[in-house]
Amino acid sequence: MRYFVKTYGCQMNKLDSEKIAGALGLKGYWLVGSYKKADLVVINTCSVRQSAEDRVLGLLNNISKLKKKPRVILTGCMLRYSLKQLKKMMPLVDQFVEIEKLTKGVEPLREDKNHAWVIIMTGCDNYCTYCVVPFARGREKSLGVEEIYCQILELVKRGYSKITLLGQNVNSYHKNKAFKVKDKKLKKKILLLEKKYQNNFAVLLGLLNEIKGLEKISFMTSNPHDFTDGIIKALKLSKIDRYLHLAVQSGDDRILRRMNRKHTRKDFLDLIKKIRKSVPEIELGTDIIVGFPKETEAQFQKTVSLVKKVGFSVGFINKYSSRLGTAAYKFKDDVSIQEKKRRFGILDKIINKKKK
Repeated sequence: MRYFVKTYGCQMNKLDSEKIAGALGLKGYWLVGSYKKADLVVINTCSVRQSAEDRVLGLLNNISKLKKKPRVILTGCMLRYSLKQLKKMMPLVDQFVEIEKLTKGVEPLREDKNHAWVIIMTGCDNYCTYCVVPFARGREKSLGVEEIYCQILELVKRGYSKITLLGQNVNSYHKNKAFKVKDKKLKKKILLLEKKYQNNFAVLLGLLNEIKGLEKISFMTSNPHDFTDGIIKALKLSKIDRYLHLAVQSGDDRILRRMNRKHTRKDFLDLIKKIRKSVPEIELGTDIIVGFPKETEAQFQKTVSLVKKVGFSVGFINKYSSRLGTAAYKFKDDVSIQEKKRRFGILDKIINKKKK
């Protein structure tokens, strides 16, 4: 039987889709390049922005027009809605299945044979007012350090030389919790690294940096408010990617408070200064939301000035969209779409178009 997987959203979803492909491969299914040729279509959804959900509905509309309709399974973050809501929104879908049931214990069918995504934690405890992730992915859960270390050792043996560690906020990996490790040699290494970095995520980076055959370690994403001195110190390790993604979201303190971000404008600029002093060659990327409820022109200009001051290499700029279930859903979405587009264009030109 032929299958097609369509993925929306973040790198974590991409890895989940590789696991779905691995599970279907074990059942004797074979992958095809288009939903038009498939007997089974699996849609791995994102719910962070309305546009992502709209693309899912658009794909389902296209599938509905086929003469021979495939069986459709929907999974991913849109399962935050109730089953009743999902069936009403997407009557074409045959089955709604939680991602864990599709991927548990399955080896991913990785597209890249040199680079691998590795999940170190799931969920989020930050509850930014605009974000559905805590509701779609749940509370933070960290995987065991020994489990991750052994997984990456195995990947290196199989020829993978580059890895990207994934989590909604990797800084809080095993936050305020002691590692549980059986291997005595590994435990000894960890104790030495704990004294040096005093941060569990930095300890993990130090541990992985020692693996022979592993050439490059990347990670995403980090939150500015808990990016510790230990993590900054770990950025200097030889195998750590010299690209760092730090979401600022806004350059105005009042908007940041309404977003329930735990950093201020000054906090962010001070952090960037410390990082660049430690690793001068580092390149920085960020996420920014324009048109958040009650964002004035003056507040937007504070974001513009911050962007110019920092000099980001990459910027993912998003026009605010209200998301059901979030705290900001109660706020009046009072910035017009035309104004959001204008603000988007200004920041995109400053950060991204100059690079092109």
